Amino acid sequence: MVVAEGEARVHVEARLAECRITHQDLDAAISALTEKGTHDQLQLQRLKRQKLKLKDEILRLEGLLRPDIIA
Repeated sequence: MVVAEGEARVHVEARLAECRITHQDLDAAISALTEKGTHDQLQLQRLKRQKLKLKDEILRLEGLLRPDIIA
């Protein structure tokens, strides 16, 4: 995996921050729907799916910021 440097690193860090905020927002929305008790299962599944996709994106972006360490 290529490690982002310079200007590319700044863009990756910005995107990572956006993803983390959106991930937290989705988590709050899922919690609110669950606590409300009258939630739409389909909507809840969609939010959870979006949250998982964001988690994958966060992990991918974090990988771009850290060099691979060969032990």
